[in-house]
Parts: sequence; C-alpha cells; structure tokens
Amino acid sequence: MTESAVVAVRVKPGAGRTRVGGTYPGPHGTALVVAVQAPAVDGRATEAARRALAEALGLPAATVSLRTGLASRDKLFLIETPPADLADRLAALREAAR
Repeated sequence: MTESAVVAVRVKPGAGRTRVGGTYPGPHGTALVVAVQAPAVDGRATEAARRALAEALGLPAATVSLRTGLASRDKLFLIETPPADLADRLAALREAAR
C-alpha cells in the first residue's frame, strides 16, 4: 500500500459555491478543479480547497495537506495513507464537470 499520494489541484477562489470537479491543464499535469467561496487572502482559499478536496474524496481533512503552491492557484496536495481506490475517486471527480 502506498503511504502517500500527490494530487494536482487548480483552485478557483471567490466562487459562488464550493465545487470539486473537472480538469485544468496545469503546470503539474492535469489538475482537479476546486472552486471555493473563500477569497485568495491569507491562505483562506487554500485551506478551503484542502477541506473541500478531503470531503469530495471522502477522507478526513487531517489526511490532506498542502505540499506546494501556497500563493498560487496551482497546488499540489499530499494525501497521507490514501485509499486503494483513490485513482477511481479522482477519475469520477474529474469526469463530474463534463
């Protein structure tokens, strides 16, 4: 079993509602789009994205942490002890907006 996994995310702050789904061709490869209501101020959008990603994947928020991209819309999140079906969960979220 893998001890951790990295997920590329494109954050869209200031959205009308929080939503996880779709893809974006980012600098870290194909990223999962996470739209959050929080503004991009003082890390609030990053924290909201972290929590939204965890919830969308059905994981405890404590298992998801920011690896890189604090001041960028393109981020890498680290998932500690990912479930065996993480790839399937991510694929479903990526397809959700199509």
